[in-house]
Amino acid sequence: MNRCITVILGGGRGSRLYPLTAQRAKPAVPLAGKYRLIDIPISNSINSGLQNIYVLTQFLSNSLNTHINKTYRFDVFSDGFVEIIAAEQRDGVQEDWFQGTADAVRKGLMHMRPKGPADEVLILSGDHLYRQDYQELLATHRAAGADITVSCIPVTRAQCSGFGVLAQNEEGRVVSFMEKPADDADLSDFELPESRREGLGDRIFMASMGVYVFNWGVLQELLADEGKIDFGKDILPAALSTHRVAGHVFDGYWEDIGTIRSFFEANLMLADPKPAFRFYAPEAPIYTRPRFLPPSALRGTRVVDSLISDGCLVEAESIRRSIIGLRSRIASDAVVRSSVLMGADYFEDARTRARNLDEGRPDFGVGHSSVVENAIVDKNARIGAHCVIRGTPGPDEHHEDAGWSMVDGIAIIHKNALIPDGTVIGG
Repeated sequence: MNRCITVILGGGRGSRLYPLTAQRAKPAVPLAGKYRLIDIPISNSINSGLQNIYVLTQFLSNSLNTHINKTYRFDVFSDGFVEIIAAEQRDGVQEDWFQGTADAVRKGLMHMRPKGPADEVLILSGDHLYRQDYQELLATHRAAGADITVSCIPVTRAQCSGFGVLAQNEEGRVVSFMEKPADDADLSDFELPESRREGLGDRIFMASMGVYVFNWGVLQELLADEGKIDFGKDILPAALSTHRVAGHVFDGYWEDIGTIRSFFEANLMLADPKPAFRFYAPEAPIYTRPRFLPPSALRGTRVVDSLISDGCLVEAESIRRSIIGLRSRIASDAVVRSSVLMGADYFEDARTRARNLDEGRPDFGVGHSSVVENAIVDKNARIGAHCVIRGTPGPDEHHEDAGWSMVDGIAIIHKNALIPDGTVIGG
């Protein structure tokens, strides 16, 4: 059997997700109340029978490293592992940090070899929401006799500007590539052949998912040129003329969680009655850190189309289309609508809450008679009583000292922030 290793890119700054990435790496951002973004590619890999996994980390990686170490432990009778490869300083090298996706893999290769030779390398991003069986991707790669295979999603012409777009011939071989074409660019040569359009409607263009399979030797060869630092911009376009590159069509739900808006909408989608993506899938579960938390208690609260995670104490008047994260506390008469509450990292005991009261400091969570709407409340945030936190359209704002931001019309309460009683944000 061919041996395939998985490499997950987890080291980017995640600047478009600021302020959620102010204190953590992008793949460590909480998702759906109890998961983290990194859980998606790791779980997909494990469910696909690929259990030799490397995660490349760099910026603000402590919480990401801690989560991986406490979550993904294989038993002594398995050769499976999830190993972290962090950016490191080396003698005689001026640019030690990862300069791009390809550069990150290049610098991590030396740590992958001691585990034994590999035939193929599966390269994934750490910030996408989807469920994919990578064995189907590998089957396409092998059947095509490809050196490189790119997993693609079908998109419309209007969507092309946000992706790297591939042109395929009748056999599925990639013959051309264009990174994020302009809206008025001529893409007639990139339309799928008629024989490959069945069931796709007007989605007749193929966009790269940032999911690649490389033959091991080919990857080493292409990474030898240190001037090529990114797979989408440098490696893939250059390889089209020298190597056999195939495309694999994935026609399921896939979302790049790259911005505050996409993160917000992907989370709220999960609370819909018929979400495009379900975490509930017995045949392919999404794994995360096991926690020993009590069942959540809801006392007199009307809950509509929402997800409530473990360990919560909810006395709110109502919660509608929202995600309520681990250990959340929502006090009486509070209202939460169209919001993502990430919860808390730990419980505050009775003594701590008594001290909070004496010092005039709100407890973790949402205080009495407060309203939270169109908002993201990061972990360990304290929102006092009679507050209004409401996302409103307008220019982006960042108020680090006050502990809140407004991005894409979404109010964001920063991690560990304290919002005093009676505060109004967004009106």
